[in-house]
Amino acid sequence: MKIAEVSVNRPVFAIMMTLALIVLASYHSVNSQKTDTFNGFELVDKNGIIRKPADFRDRYPTLGTFFVVNPKGNEMHATHASPGAAEYYRKNGKFADGTVLVKEVFGTNHAQMTTGDANWASGTKVWFVMVKDGKGRYPGNALWGDGWGWALYTSDAPDKQVATDYKKDCIGCHIPAEKTDWIYVQGYPVLSSAK
Repeated sequence: MKIAEVSVNRPVFAIMMTLALIVLASYHSVNSQKTDTFNGFELVDKNGIIRKPADFRDRYPTLGTFFVVNPKGNEMHATHASPGAAEYYRKNGKFADGTVLVKEVFGTNHAQMTTGDANWASGTKVWFVMVKDGKGRYPGNALWGDGWGWALYTSDAPDKQVATDYKKDCIGCHIPAEKTDWIYVQGYPVLSSAK
């Protein structure tokens, strides 16, 4: 069986390939203006609105978990970091530009178990997302400052960023951690070298 030979006019082919490359370059240029990529994830739109990474539980290693005793209901705060964040921190003593942190705040359940008085996470209440910004990417944006981009998502609107100003909505809880770049690093043993 003989394969049919296709005759291609070389100048026409060259023009078609050139047009295809122009279209691809234009598409990439337009799309790169829509979002800012952090650690390979397009999480920030052109206005500086941070999206919650949908697959962070699968793709972001866990930094650590805090158990918070709260009279209104105890909570567990589990924090995940973009790939490579902990390793970079151990080597450099700081978070790399573009590091993404996601804190998921859970309610808790409680019972006596064979292991003792047990508490476990149940039902997400909120997500906090922070993006390390060593470049001052969004000057004048009330959700970016003090070296980070800040975002808040609630369980009743998990896809809508609800913070309006990081100074009002976010940083108040971080003031005790100002000297450690606004992050409670003492709760994340993975940031320290194992000894």
